[in-house]
Amino acid sequence: MFNQITFTLHNRLTHLLFPLMLMIGTCAYSAERQTILVIQSYHAEYLWDKSYLESLRSSLGAGYDVITFEMDTKRLPESQFAKQADAAWKLYKKLKPDLVVLGDDNALKFLGEKLGRTKTPVVYLGINNDPANYNIADFDNLTGILERPLLKRSISLISEIMPVNKLLIMFDSGTTAQTVLEQTFENSTTYTLGNVQADIFLMNSFDDWKRAVQQSRNNGYDALIIGLYQTLRDENNNHVSADDVLAWTDENTPIPPFSFWDFSVRSAHSIGGYVLHGEQQGLAAGIMIKSILSGVKPALIYPITADRGGFLFSRSQISRWGIELPDYITSNASFVD
Repeated sequence: MFNQITFTLHNRLTHLLFPLMLMIGTCAYSAERQTILVIQSYHAEYLWDKSYLESLRSSLGAGYDVITFEMDTKRLPESQFAKQADAAWKLYKKLKPDLVVLGDDNALKFLGEKLGRTKTPVVYLGINNDPANYNIADFDNLTGILERPLLKRSISLISEIMPVNKLLIMFDSGTTAQTVLEQTFENSTTYTLGNVQADIFLMNSFDDWKRAVQQSRNNGYDALIIGLYQTLRDENNNHVSADDVLAWTDENTPIPPFSFWDFSVRSAHSIGGYVLHGEQQGLAAGIMIKSILSGVKPALIYPITADRGGFLFSRSQISRWGIELPDYITSNASFVD
């Protein structure tokens, strides 16, 4: 089923990036293996990273040595982010790669301007903020893929498949969550779409998360949307694993749980929804990388938003919550179980 998802996403991106694919064929080709350094904001076990890295390697094909560095900013405290960026910079200086990929906002935030002052081409991906906010607008060696979570479309979808007046949207307080609140909801914690009121909560601790879930029905919410939860910490300030957060939420929520991202659905711990897929980011980045390493200047490649999203659901969760999907959704959806 996931192969079908990837096939569909690849078709969408082929149309979007077709001019670049033509340019690859007309530029010089290097017979030597080329080194690509991928600096991940997060970590190898994080499903978003796994997804885009797998599709990036698939999109590139043979002829490239892809080396990764994990900044691990989902699990480490913010006080260590700069230290991780310094370690990534040292690896860059040692490797002297042909191209650098900056995965997600923290990598671009801490290393974008520094790399902009070099001659190394840079492709960023998964960027929620305006890249110009990371002081890279004056450099011509960076381009990439933007990520725009489909939050409003997701809210609309839920109202189509179940009666809902009030939604609880839950995020951790990481960089991406703060950017989503700023960029999508203009720093407002309440958003109204039609007759649906959505309340957005950002939180640091797992205890706060638990209380919000447990009290959701008593507070008048009809459904829960799981945003991001990977930076939550326990009462001893230790990182709580994403799997533990999802499993606990699945077991204890009194209201139906939906998702914004595919990685929250794949373990069948949420119903699903109209979600983003990491594959899109990796596939699009791979096409950009090949065009740049074939001779196209990054300044000639305008940043794009590859995220059109898609329907992804868990059949077991749909059955558990007694939800019936409309035919037009079922016929266009993929399922994890």
